[in-house]
This record gives sequence, structure tokens and C-alpha cells, in this order.
Amino acid sequence: MGRTVVVGDIHGCYDELLDLLDAVQLHPDDLLVSVGDIVDRGPKPGDVVRFFQQRPNSVVVMGNHERKHVRGIFSYAQEITRLQLGDGYDSAVEWMRTLPYSFENGHVRVVHAAMLPGVPLAAQKEEILCGSTSGERELTAMFPGGHWHEHYTDAKPVVFGHHVTGREPLLRDGRVFGLDTGACHGWNLTALCAPGLTVHSVPARADHWAHTRRVWQLPVLRSRPWRDFTWPDLDAAVARFSTTPDAAAQAWLDAVRAWAGELRASLPALVGAAQDLARHRTVEQLRAHPAGQVLFQARGGRLDEAALARRCTTPRRTAELAAGLGVDVPDLPG
Repeated sequence: MGRTVVVGDIHGCYDELLDLLDAVQLHPDDLLVSVGDIVDRGPKPGDVVRFFQQRPNSVVVMGNHERKHVRGIFSYAQEITRLQLGDGYDSAVEWMRTLPYSFENGHVRVVHAAMLPGVPLAAQKEEILCGSTSGERELTAMFPGGHWHEHYTDAKPVVFGHHVTGREPLLRDGRVFGLDTGACHGWNLTALCAPGLTVHSVPARADHWAHTRRVWQLPVLRSRPWRDFTWPDLDAAVARFSTTPDAAAQAWLDAVRAWAGELRASLPALVGAAQDLARHRTVEQLRAHPAGQVLFQARGGRLDEAALARRCTTPRRTAELAAGLGVDVPDLPG
């Protein structure tokens, strides 16, 4: 009968995963269980996903990072993963939807982040099991100044990840095993093998999250919906990212700022073009024109820059109106 091999938070560190499985000498009849958070922050999330999809006798527990993708809650790490997975992203997320929030067999009990001691797994809240923000708040209120696992008294070992324990795993009483040893931050990737409860670790090959944040910053910036931001949101986004030390990203943000400035500065030209068209078109022609509403405003003497600004609330609306009026405006930098 094979072992149960539980691996801590992988976070896209595929090479380290292979190193660790070599170290534990994983056999086909061994059950491989991930505590979750197999994606985000590391260089090869797609390889990790495919590995677990294709390997028989494997289980991935839902982590808070998988849950973010499933629920469409995106921060920087999720935006990067979406770009890394490319055309395979949607199918990967559909697979993530099928992940269980916990796992238990005769040897171990596995959750991603936490569980309430004394409560059966089937009765646990998903938010607590996976370590969502609301689950973390609830745990903090229940165990102020302490940790849930300090109150764990069941005989069956519980294995979890989520909170980085340092370069070494958290081991308590031969029953509590915290396996997130910061592989994506350049520390270690750790596994527990049952029934012997032996711990194995391999060093990370790099500080992957630091490298991934830097390499993917410009692609993530380019992927944002700049044309559909409102002007205040666009200004805020440019300001938020303008502290980047990356020269290419900074140059691109400068170009976005200049593009937005030119679009907003085009309003007087758009007003003039609308007034000119309104003077030289019949009512029927104005009705058929793609910018007809604006032209009727101009015809009635009700169009000025303020009125146009209320209509052109995004770069896209401004550019579409300019195209309808025959005014050339710059496009978003490539």
C-alpha cells in the first residue's frame, strides 16, 4: 500500500516540486496531496496545474489563491497568473472549481489554512478552511493572540499551509504540521509523508515572487483596461504604479499619461468640429450621423467643453466621438 505524501504551498514553483518529489522518491501508488495554493507568485503555475491534472492518485485542496481565481477576485498575483496561463486560463479555473476544501484518509487530515478544533470537516466553513479574508478575521476573533492549531487535540494529524512558518515547517506534538516554508520567496518547499510522518524539504532555486513581480509588471500594466477607465481612475492607476523602479514600465506609464493628456486636450477641437458639422448638415443628415446627439447640441448652441466632458467620461468614449467627428486623436501606446 502506498504512502500519503502531502506537499506545502507550491505557488507555481514547478522545478522545486519535481526536486521535492525526487527527494521523497514518490511512487505511482503513493497518494500525492497538495495543501493548495499551487498557483500565483511563481514562474510556472501552468506546469504545476497540468502536473496535478494529469497525475493519477493526486488531490489538490482548495487554497485561498485558487479560490480567488474561481471567484474572479484579482490582485497583482492573479493578474500575472492569468497572463502566464494564456489560452489555458479558463480551463484551469474550471478545474479549480472542482477542488475540495479538505481531505482526510486514515493517516492525515489536510486543510489549506485552518479548521475549528472539535468540529467535523464536513461542518467547517469554507472560508476558514481555505483562509479567505473573512475566514482569517473570524479565526482572529476566536483565538485572539493565539492560533487555532494550539487548540487542536484530535489524535489524527492535521496538515496545512497558508501561513509561512519560515524556512522550517511548524511541527507540534506529532499531530500538527504547517508546511508552508516559503518556496516562492526563495526558502524551502516541504512535504510530509505518512504514515511514518517524516518531513522532507528542498531549497528554492530563487526568490521567485520577487523575480515574477518584476518580469511581469509591464505585461500586467498593458493588460489593464486603460481605454475604459474613467479619467479619475486612470489618473489614480498611473499614479499608483509610477513608483516602479522598472524603466520599461515607467516609460510605458509616461506614454499612457501623455496619451490621456492629449485625449483630454482634444475637447476644444471636438467642440469646434461638432459646431462646424452642425452648421453644414441638414436635420436628416444630423439624425443619421453617428455623433448625432452631440451635433444637435451644437446646433442648439448647448455644446461647450464642459458639456462634452460630461459625455466623454473615458478614453474610449472620447476616441469614438473623435472618430465620428473626423478628428484625429492618438491611440493607446502599443
